[in-house]
Amino acid sequence: MISKRPIDIPCTLQERKVLEQIAMAARELGTPCYLIGGFVRDKLLNRRTKDMDIVCVGDGIALAHQVAAVLGANVPVSFFKTYGTAQIKWNDLEIEFVGARKESYRDHSRNPEVEAGTLQDDQFRRDFTINAMAVSLNEDDYGSLLDPFNGLADLEAQLIRTPLEPAQTFSDDPLRMMRAIRFASQLQFTIYPEAFEAIRQHAHRIKIVSQERITDELNKIMLSPRPSVGLDLLYQAGLLKIIFPQMIDLVGVEMVEGKGHKDNFYHTLQVVDNISRHSKDLWLRWAALLHDIGKPATKRFEPAHGWTFHGHDAVGGKMVPRIFARLKLPQNEKMRFVKKLVELHLRPISLTKENITDSAIRRLLFDAGDDLEALMLLCEADITSKNKAKVKRYLENFELVRERLKEVEENDRIRNWQPPVTGEVIMETFGLPPCRQVGDLKNAIREAILDGEIPNTYEAAYAFMLEKARTMNLSPVK
Repeated sequence: MISKRPIDIPCTLQERKVLEQIAMAARELGTPCYLIGGFVRDKLLNRRTKDMDIVCVGDGIALAHQVAAVLGANVPVSFFKTYGTAQIKWNDLEIEFVGARKESYRDHSRNPEVEAGTLQDDQFRRDFTINAMAVSLNEDDYGSLLDPFNGLADLEAQLIRTPLEPAQTFSDDPLRMMRAIRFASQLQFTIYPEAFEAIRQHAHRIKIVSQERITDELNKIMLSPRPSVGLDLLYQAGLLKIIFPQMIDLVGVEMVEGKGHKDNFYHTLQVVDNISRHSKDLWLRWAALLHDIGKPATKRFEPAHGWTFHGHDAVGGKMVPRIFARLKLPQNEKMRFVKKLVELHLRPISLTKENITDSAIRRLLFDAGDDLEALMLLCEADITSKNKAKVKRYLENFELVRERLKEVEENDRIRNWQPPVTGEVIMETFGLPPCRQVGDLKNAIREAILDGEIPNTYEAAYAFMLEKARTMNLSPVK
């Protein structure tokens, strides 16, 4: 018999009202039902949540329709007969209904064989003790906590622990290994030692999980307050070398003639954390994660200089599309944003040197465009020295770069700029079809403006075009 105790879940008035209406609908059907899982956990942690999970001992789809009727007319119910689940969206809440069930797994699949069960069966199939807590919505014990695995104690101790033997939990559904690490990263909890050891032993089982589900968990780790917590746990558990081997190539320090380079893996984790303190943008965090991904391929030891990574920005940029494709990340403007920042992340550093020309500033403005601020955030996050004086000097230099960028932008308006003389004007002037000569002329005009040879005006660009065309044996049409 599972012990029960009254508990006050800190819900809003709207949430309390909805729970009372769910309870009323369940009574009308004679179906016991419970609030379970993440909503209970997050409310006890005072975390915001809009997802309610309701488990009933009976037909979850029938309960969802009854709740919709109680809530009022025209409340749509989305349901999936195959899985026995249903969902209602009510104001800003998403309420999911499912019948209590028990599961059994096969070695080659994380999709279980499912049959109807009791509340206890349903709690036994949950991944972690903190997700197995249920609150009764039944008349005789409304508001009582049913906590068979002491999830509340684990919540207070900030522990991630499995209800069953960890080896069985993770072998049954290997995605739970990623989820354990994701919760540890999101909540800043500790994974119970026996559970973490089971993850290490069963890491190979992650191969039966679809890439989409793995990447979804990886993105949630990337969006956690300190992504380094989850990324380091993935590495320590042996999962990272399976799901993202390029990151493992960054690990470690090599010594030659008493000279070593920094550990680029842990440097990268610190850069991601630095970015995360300033931005919640997932793709900027991905740019931070991948900014040095080209270093292993470009690492060289030069006796006169020590370790070098020449060209790692360009090599890393070329790696981004392949990494995104492998991880089933988007191949659209989000990937191109990450690629651009990886390719440009050294440019602002070079502008901290003395006697940098306006031309170099213009080119950065032109190349970075609307992503200039994101690039500057990445460059500042890339400063991970423990030498406070050095960090202060770098940040002051970057502030000077920002001032120079602002001055040149105000004078030249070069960001997101296109040459004032278009390809269409060139073709019309010289009677040319689309061809290489048109592109060469357009590029020459652009370079002349970026280098400061001519002003950024139509008249100056047109005059330059005529002069350049003469060297290419082109004459304007009469």
